[in-house]
Amino acid sequence: MAKLVFRCHQCGSAIPVGQGEKILRHHDCSSCGADLKCCRNCRFFDTSRNNQCAETAADWVSNKESANFCDFFEPRMVVDMGGGKPAEDPRKSFDDLFK
Repeated sequence: MAKLVFRCHQCGSAIPVGQGEKILRHHDCSSCGADLKCCRNCRFFDTSRNNQCAETAADWVSNKESANFCDFFEPRMVVDMGGGKPAEDPRKSFDDLFK
């Protein structure tokens, strides 16, 4: 059965988030230690948009993987089909071809 889960942008670990629970700036992934309240984990993160954010009123954040103070942050929930770790970021895979 498919369900919505919040996954770490860095390691793909499922992070338990209750309904209405907020992710705060000091929260980090228990598996890899990555910051959870960052652009890469936000539902508004979109590399094709201005400032890489679908929220037009959001301020520019230079490091998309570090914790920030954005008031528009909402955890990006993805459908978990019961499989394991999600596939690696396609852009990273492409960049790794040329290293």
